[in-house]
Amino acid sequence: MSEELKELAARMPLEVFNQGRIEIIDEVVHPDFVDHGTPLPGISPDREGLKAMVTAMRQAFPDLHNTLKHVVAEGDVVAQHVTTTGTMLGEMAGMPPSGKQATWDAVHIVRFQDGKVAEHWVVMDQLGMLQQLGFVQVPGQPLPA
Repeated sequence: MSEELKELAARMPLEVFNQGRIEIIDEVVHPDFVDHGTPLPGISPDREGLKAMVTAMRQAFPDLHNTLKHVVAEGDVVAQHVTTTGTMLGEMAGMPPSGKQATWDAVHIVRFQDGKVAEHWVVMDQLGMLQQLGFVQVPGQPLPA
């Protein structure tokens, strides 16, 4: 069962986010899904909010690419270490396009119910991403122009 859940969980970063295949969300995400992560302002923590999040991310980072580094499963929970790369060419959460590329790591934890993703938690390096994009000053360095 764990290998099957790992494969199902991998569909989110690899097919939904990398390829923009939002229709897969209805296939692999439970109708009562709850995102305990850090949704963008104005985005609900449910399945429809997840669709909005994917759309917003892909508009801001059209070349968005996730790479699975490590995947661990136990029981009905899968943990993924994901490295994401993208060039910010669109607005995101009120930030204007920077035109800069960033690479950041995140750990996603998903719980399955009835064979679908029911809950999601994420811990990501938002500070590192924002520094690379030029929105946050790196200590000891001037703010990028």
